Amino acid sequence: MSRTRRLYDWFDDRLDLGDAEDFLGKAFPAEDSFLLGEVALFSFVMLGLTGIFLAFFYEPSTAEMTYEGSVAKFQGEDLPAAFGSVLQLTYDVPFGMFIRRFHHWAAHLFVAAIGLHMLRVFFHGAYRNPREINWVVGTVLAILAMGAAYTGYALPFDEFASTATGIGYNIAGSIPILGDAIAAIVFGGDFPSSATIPRLYFLHVFFIPALIAVGLAAHMGLLVRQKHTEAQREEDVEPVDSSAAADGGVNHDTVDREDDSVVVGLPAVPNQAAVSAVVFFLTLATLSALAGFLPVHNIAEYGPNNPAGTPALIMPDWFFMWLYGFLKVLPSSLGFHIGPIEISAEFLGGVALPALVFLAVFAWPFIDRRRESVHFTADPFERPVQTGVGVAGVVFVMIASIAGMNNLLAEALGTTTGAVNLPLLAAMIVGPIAAFGIVHWAITREREPDESPAGSDDDTAQPVEVPDDE
Repeated sequence: MSRTRRLYDWFDDRLDLGDAEDFLGKAFPAEDSFLLGEVALFSFVMLGLTGIFLAFFYEPSTAEMTYEGSVAKFQGEDLPAAFGSVLQLTYDVPFGMFIRRFHHWAAHLFVAAIGLHMLRVFFHGAYRNPREINWVVGTVLAILAMGAAYTGYALPFDEFASTATGIGYNIAGSIPILGDAIAAIVFGGDFPSSATIPRLYFLHVFFIPALIAVGLAAHMGLLVRQKHTEAQREEDVEPVDSSAAADGGVNHDTVDREDDSVVVGLPAVPNQAAVSAVVFFLTLATLSALAGFLPVHNIAEYGPNNPAGTPALIMPDWFFMWLYGFLKVLPSSLGFHIGPIEISAEFLGGVALPALVFLAVFAWPFIDRRRESVHFTADPFERPVQTGVGVAGVVFVMIASIAGMNNLLAEALGTTTGAVNLPLLAAMIVGPIAAFGIVHWAITREREPDESPAGSDDDTAQPVEVPDDE
């Protein structure tokens, strides 16, 4: 018996590696769009690694320090330690600028990959029974990713970042009854206070990443437990290697096209592992290219936080632009009082409307529910209602994002922001309705009333199935 075999048997006696062998044979569908989740995972890993590097040089404090770095206009000046440490990190630490850029673009790719992954799951109906829980977990991860980006955005404590962070503080303070307490907990009192940067730093580097890590573990655990969804098969499958078509190590000679108890795809090891390695290095290469060629926020240009000044152009990152659009176009006259409680337009645009958006996302699998388990993905062109709702949601977010840039739009049209706000508000209402109608009409006109794709549920006749009362 070889030494390798004896070593394997030693570990097998103690760890029961037979179960691991079954897991290593787990099948993964060979669908490129399914890899978006892996892109998000790898982006998070790279965020963690680059964040550790940045944390060695960053000082989470607003206390004054004398700057002696290489940026000439700040040499010898007393600067907030947070701002000064980012200056030194960017311009004096070897590879500091590259790592900071890499971290920035990894955050953008992380949010983008989660968003695209959720759209893929939505349009293919992969949220249906029994995967409603995983959809909820994924939505929580999307919110946490945005929270991590927001808390990190404030840490340089330059004039631009502190002004943008102040908008979040005002939104938190606008929450009826609880606003002051929430603002005090998150921001450490009146913004900016000496506790603001340490609080946001703790949230950014520990609390939110820990929640994301737990969420990712739960998300992947549910995926392994429930197995992947799979695209509809055109015919019976007779794999060259029966183990490649087996889920959980079960061998099949031929897999029926309608048998959803078995996933047809690549085994986890070595095939899917090799694909994942390619995705990892492509993600690494993409982020490296972005970091090498595209600059990020220039803190030296804006200077340290100045409570008496406001930059000429304040605009959040693209994934917050839709929320910013609500704040921009909702008129202040929408505010009202319920007894002594004030419901401000800022609360409506910054808290209530985004909460309704995410509530709709959370609730959708329970609206479009199925009594029986569904393991095949759906064809978006066979689901006019669901696809129409998805497109309407995308249009709504896009118009709201344009509303967040109302000042640029007004400048391009040679008018004022007040003149474009009402049309933008109307477009946020009419646009999604029109998008739903167009998509629903375009899909249904191509199908006969009694046409139903083989092997799928009839979403035309009954787009949303409601179980009978027990």
